[in-house]
Amino acid sequence: MVDEFAIVVIRGIGLGAIFALIAMSMNIVYGATHILNFAQGNMFVLGGFVAVAATPAGQSMVLWLALIPAAALVLALVVAVQGWITLVPLRHSVEQNSWLITTMAVSIMISATLLLVQGPWAATARSPMPPLVLFGVRTPGPYIAVMALAVFWFIALRLFLTRTLVGLAVSALSQDLEAARAAGLKVRQLQLLAFGISGLVVGSAGFVAAPLMSISADTGIRYVLNGFVASVIGGMGSNLGAMVGGALVGVVSMLAIYLVGGEYQGLVSLLLLVGMLLIRPEGLFGRASARRV
Repeated sequence: MVDEFAIVVIRGIGLGAIFALIAMSMNIVYGATHILNFAQGNMFVLGGFVAVAATPAGQSMVLWLALIPAAALVLALVVAVQGWITLVPLRHSVEQNSWLITTMAVSIMISATLLLVQGPWAATARSPMPPLVLFGVRTPGPYIAVMALAVFWFIALRLFLTRTLVGLAVSALSQDLEAARAAGLKVRQLQLLAFGISGLVVGSAGFVAAPLMSISADTGIRYVLNGFVASVIGGMGSNLGAMVGGALVGVVSMLAIYLVGGEYQGLVSLLLLVGMLLIRPEGLFGRASARRV
């Protein structure tokens, strides 16, 4: 029983690391544009699709590691283009809701493209990472890899947003877009940069996590919903909250799969979200803010 509980917790944290990576990629776009990019789930799946296409069975660890930044750059370009298409109709305001339609449309287009390319079947990728023993539990290598990747991106984003001039400028957008524009910041370029960085995060996440998921046209919705739940529970815009919220959602989801079955995983995540909204609407690490009406 203790061993089974340890397996659930460790794999739940690994699953939560995936949700945390998606949540962090949503956070950086949300902070710079006040837009929720609902296409992030399918961008994550695209990263996995790149892994399936670029890594045949039996590839070496060195090749696999070298392809991670390549996949991240490809997805960064794709997400930056999607960001440009999303931002063009908004001009200087995010009060319009066209971004909601644009991001969902991109998500649907990616799903349709995947359906045309590989049909209704799910694809899987193989990881060159061997299983490792973690706290006495034999754990598949990809779970360890996504945990390490989540920690890497958390530290990298924190250093970028707090120690570099460009990162501080991106952070300033989350405070007040109009004030940032009045101060002379190139808002649109910084917003596109935020989209590109989110592509780096979600592209690398999809590539590394590919062996853990079934890559199909309808996979993205499950991941974007859980990433969104993790982001809201942790507090929108907080990467620390994304890490904690992701781990919480991952462990609870894995526990639900173990105790009551996989068909209830989504329901349990949504109940967790509703409970947090009732108790602390701003999330664990979020801050209540005034809203202009």
